[in-house]
Amino acid sequence: MSRSTHGGAVVFKLTGEGPRYLLVEASGTRDRWVFPKGHVEDGETAAATALREVTEEAGVRARPIRRLRRVEQKQEGDWISIVYFLMAYAGRATPLDKRRIRWLTYDEAIEALDLEKSRRVLRSADRMISRATGEEPLQHRIRRAAARFAEWLVLGALALIPSRGSRRKSRVRRLVSGSRGQTRKN
Repeated sequence: MSRSTHGGAVVFKLTGEGPRYLLVEASGTRDRWVFPKGHVEDGETAAATALREVTEEAGVRARPIRRLRRVEQKQEGDWISIVYFLMAYAGRATPLDKRRIRWLTYDEAIEALDLEKSRRVLRSADRMISRATGEEPLQHRIRRAAARFAEWLVLGALALIPSRGSRRKSRVRRLVSGSRGQTRKN
């Protein structure tokens, strides 16, 4: 599908506890949470559609930051192409729709979104915000710490593998004994 049929937005606002993401209740479906999005009208760009839908569905004014990604999915039997935009919260407006809205943390929003494609869009947005604010999300810190721990385990295991050369053996022994806090003289 070459042309975008819909425009959508990932709207965020920064708080002392990190970014919060806007989700709206899906039209006609109670307790299903989605990003604001809608059909591109004649003569309208996908970005203009996304801005309009944020106001109409959520009663929120937003400032576009950048394009995120395009998602293709089936809706009522037809394929649609949604272009999502990252937008910053800019204030309240009067909504046209009577929908509930929620401002959620990253983890809460990931849990609330039921489509994997929507979760991927949120992950992209969260990475961009993290880079821009210089704050690394907790899940990235955990992943990095796990990688360092795995590297430490592998290096430790390699150090215990017997080698052919005595010179290497003594170097490995020094490495292993040094990591245990012991000093050893040759």
